Amino acid sequence: MNEAETIATDNSSHPPAGTPASVNRSALLIVFLVVFIDLLGFGIVLPLLPVFAEKYVEPIVGGGQDKPMVGFVVGLLMSSFSLMQFLFAPFWGRISDRVGRRPILLLGLSGSVAFYTLFGFALSLPAESSRLALVLLFAARIGAGFAGATISTAQAVIADSTPPEKRKHGMALIGAAFGIGFTFGPLFGYGSLLWFENNHEVIGYTAAALSFVALLLGIRLLPETRRMQVHSTLRRKILDFSAWKWALTSRPLWPVVVTFFLATLGFGAFEVTLALLLRDALGLKPDGTLLVFAYVGFVLAFTQGFLYRRLARRVSETTFMAVGIVLMAVGVAGLGAISFLAFAGPGSQLDTQLTVGASGYLAFREANCPPLFLLLLALAAAVIGYAFLTPSATALVSRRTEGERQGEILGVNQSAASMARILGPILGVTLYKAGADHMLPYIYGSVLLVLMLPLVPLIRRGGKDASPEH
Repeated sequence: MNEAETIATDNSSHPPAGTPASVNRSALLIVFLVVFIDLLGFGIVLPLLPVFAEKYVEPIVGGGQDKPMVGFVVGLLMSSFSLMQFLFAPFWGRISDRVGRRPILLLGLSGSVAFYTLFGFALSLPAESSRLALVLLFAARIGAGFAGATISTAQAVIADSTPPEKRKHGMALIGAAFGIGFTFGPLFGYGSLLWFENNHEVIGYTAAALSFVALLLGIRLLPETRRMQVHSTLRRKILDFSAWKWALTSRPLWPVVVTFFLATLGFGAFEVTLALLLRDALGLKPDGTLLVFAYVGFVLAFTQGFLYRRLARRVSETTFMAVGIVLMAVGVAGLGAISFLAFAGPGSQLDTQLTVGASGYLAFREANCPPLFLLLLALAAAVIGYAFLTPSATALVSRRTEGERQGEILGVNQSAASMARILGPILGVTLYKAGADHMLPYIYGSVLLVLMLPLVPLIRRGGKDASPEH
C-alpha cells in the first residue's frame, strides 16, 4: 500500500461530526469577503499595469513602445507575480496543513498591504527615474505574488468546510469573489483616476487600503477551519517537491492539472494584452480600459456566482470543462478577428485609430472595424468559458485528493496555473508587439485551447480510477 492509499480515508478536511453547520457557513462567508476585498486591489492594478509599465520600460530598452523587447520586459514584469505564486503556492498550502489556514491567510493579506503601497510609490516616480521605478515595480510585483500565493489556502478553507458533493459549489464561491472583486476593482480605479487624473500612484495606494480592510476583517472574523489530527500518517518537510511528482503521476489528477495549466496559458493570451488592444484599436484612455475590465469581472461574477451554481446540480465537472474549453477558444479567436479587422482588414486605418478617448472610438467605427459590442461578445465567450473550467478543475483536484494533503495538492494545482501565468504574459505581450496587426497572441491562444480537447476523455476516465472520495 503506497502513501496515497494509506491516507485515502482520512477525513481531516471535513468538520467532525456534530460541528454546527453555521460554523461552516461562517467560514465560507468570511473567506468570500476576504478574497473579494483583496481582489478589489488586484482588479485595480492588473488592467493598467502593462500600459503604465511602458512609460518606464521604453526609455531603458529604447526602440519605441511597439518593439518586441519592450513587450518582453513588460511581460517579465507581469510574470514576476505569477513566478512567486508558482514557487510558493504549494509551500503556503503545506504550511497551512501543519499550522492552520487562518495565520497563513492573514500573513498573505499583510504582505498585500505592504507591496501594493510600494507599487503606488513606484508609480509616483517621473519617467526620468525609470530605472529606480522599474526596480521598485519588480519588487512590488514579486512581493505581491509571494503574498498572493495564499489563494490555495483559501481554497483549502473551502475544502475544509464543504462535503465532497458540494465541493464545486464551494469552489465557485472563490471564482465569484474573484469576479465581483474584478468588477468593482476597476470601478474603484476608474473613480480614483477620475478624482486624481494625473496621479497614477493612487491606483497602488487604493489597492493597499482595500487589502488593509480585508486584513482587518480576517483578524476579527476569520475562523480556523483546519482540524489537526493528533496522529498523522504523513510527515513532510516544509520544502518538499514530492507533491508535484505525486500529482503528475496520479491517473485521476494529472490530466486535470495539465488541462488547468494549458487553459490558463491560453486564457493569458488575451488577459495580458487586452489593455494594449483597447488602447491601440479603440483608442481608450486608462479610465475607459478600467470600465471594460469591470465588464469582464461582471461576466465572471455572474457566471460563477449564479449561472454555474444553478447548472452544477445537473452538469458534471468534466462537461463544464469541455464546454469551457470550447467557449474560451471561440472568445480568444474572436479577439484575433477583431484585431485583424482593426489593423489589417480592408479599410483599416491604424494611424487614425491611435487617437484617444471618444475620437478614437469614432475613428474605429469610421475605419469599418467591428463595433464595440462584438468585442464585448468575444470577451463574454472567453470569460464564461474560463468561469466554467476553473472551479470544475479545482473541485476535481480537491475531491480526488486525500484529506491531509488538501492544502498541498491544491497548491500544486495553483502553481500549475501560476506557471502558465509566468509564460503567458511573456509570450502574449512579446507576440503582440511582434506584428503590426497584433494577431499573434490570439492565434496562439485559440489553437492551444483547441488542442486541449483530447484531454477531456482522460479526465473523465480518471474519475473511475480515483480513490473513494473522502
